[in-house]
Amino acid sequence: MHKAVVIGDYDSIYGFGALGLDIFPVEEKMEAIHQIRRLVKGDYAIIYITESLAEKLKEEIEKYKELITPAIIMIPGVWGNTGAGIQGVKDSVEQAIGSDILFGNE
Repeated sequence: MHKAVVIGDYDSIYGFGALGLDIFPVEEKMEAIHQIRRLVKGDYAIIYITESLAEKLKEEIEKYKELITPAIIMIPGVWGNTGAGIQGVKDSVEQAIGSDILFGNE
């Protein structure tokens, strides 16, 4: 059975554990890269990652963009929303359907 996991700073992710998701708090870039590589090889269908951590790992995350699983999805952390998660979803949908889903709404 595939599972979901959340990776990021502890303050941003600890509540997801109560929802039944696995959590992996990380702070350092190299620790995060190692963890992402381990999670991609694991039994995870979705990897949620805080936007602030994803910003540090752009090149690493890009390596897995074309994989069906796991899907790597950015979420806001406690330190605020950068808009990167929304932009990522918008870009993915635009690529999939060939059209800007928010055209005229910006």
